[in-house]
Amino acid sequence: MAKTKKAKTVFVCQECGYESPKWLGQCICGAWNTFVEEKVPEFDIDAPDPRRRTSDATLISKIGTGEFSRIDTGIGELNRVLGGGLVQGSLVLISGEPGIGKSTIIIQAAANIANQGKRVLYVTGEESEEQIKMRADRVCGELSSEVFILAETNMENITSVCENLKPSFVIIDSIQTMYTAELDSVPGSVSQVRACGNMLMNIGKTRNIPVFIVAHVTKSGELAGPKIVEHLVDCVLSFSGERDHDLRILRAYKNRFGTTSEIGAFKMEEEGLVEISDLSATFLDSNGPKPEGSVVSAIYEGSRPVLLEIQALTAPANVGFARRTSVGIENQRLSMILAVLEKKCGITMINQDVYVNVVGGMRPDSTSVDLAVALSVYSSIRGVASSKSILAVGEIGLTGEIRSIRNVEKIAMEAARMGYEEILIPVGNVASVENALKGSSAFSKTKVVGVSNIHDAIKAFKN
Repeated sequence: MAKTKKAKTVFVCQECGYESPKWLGQCICGAWNTFVEEKVPEFDIDAPDPRRRTSDATLISKIGTGEFSRIDTGIGELNRVLGGGLVQGSLVLISGEPGIGKSTIIIQAAANIANQGKRVLYVTGEESEEQIKMRADRVCGELSSEVFILAETNMENITSVCENLKPSFVIIDSIQTMYTAELDSVPGSVSQVRACGNMLMNIGKTRNIPVFIVAHVTKSGELAGPKIVEHLVDCVLSFSGERDHDLRILRAYKNRFGTTSEIGAFKMEEEGLVEISDLSATFLDSNGPKPEGSVVSAIYEGSRPVLLEIQALTAPANVGFARRTSVGIENQRLSMILAVLEKKCGITMINQDVYVNVVGGMRPDSTSVDLAVALSVYSSIRGVASSKSILAVGEIGLTGEIRSIRNVEKIAMEAARMGYEEILIPVGNVASVENALKGSSAFSKTKVVGVSNIHDAIKAFKN
């Protein structure tokens, strides 16, 4: 006679998914008061496991390779981040703060794919069918007859609809609202999100359907739910932007079918998200000389350079400790740059409040903006400004040296195209930049200055 294991109660951490037989105040991941009670369903311990089968290993040299079939989303910036479009059978997870534009971009992509004659299923668990239709009318205009809306949160019902409808593209908005009847826990719990993620993977992989999954974020900006969901999917996208700016940046933090260095830029308007092709022009109001405390820098994102304006303001500290406030630059990085200026250039910072801002809401991850941050702070505290239009890139080391950066040749070409008179770059990059720009008509009007340390950079900036 088959033995049945009784249902038991476990406590699952909502942050990391760790399971404990008893409630704990602090999880092993360090989070406090994150355990919730969940029941593990009964199962026959003597029944054969249908997943267990005999398999043979395959020699890797005998395995063929082929191109992945991709679907054009009709949105160039989204295709860029995905690596050329949606791969059939892939799972794409997109996250972002409420109101950032997640639902807008996916309904636009759904409309474009439907216009190609492909059937699209939009599953909504947060909004009604009427709300989705109102948004679609506003941002897409007339919709194709191939777009289907399903207001459902039960995964068994969603699977049944997919079997009958046979869509070419499925959207789940959002996974935190979905649940399976096999588990007693509430939607959004660790076990439900994990189980629903597995069911969606089964739908996508077995039917060769690309699945777009919307996910919530925590207060710290990280994906809500267990990390296992990020491991299940093929691509993890993050949609970010500032509330007081129209700019929206789409990044890929994981992509099995492309690079993770590309970004997509959009502008939120009344008719929806509009692609930004010339990102540098969005951040710069002009390419002329800047006032004191302002220096232009650049980063290289994916396959294109992006020019940014770094602004700094210094003011005497009235009481207490001097403030260090930055928007777009990490505070630790700013503190290091200020320490180098104080130690190597003799600039007193202990009695100065320092404010640094990256204009436009961009948050550069690259250290190539270090030199521009240092020069903007120096310009503000000394009250000097360059009489020329200057672009400065370079990483600052703790000894005050300016270290070489990657892709500076393409940054220099973009700066020359936009008409900058002088480019301050690390001395180690000068030869490669001059070789790359040799013969360019735009380069003939742009002077390349190599700097080896912070002293050289300040001297070149003032002259």
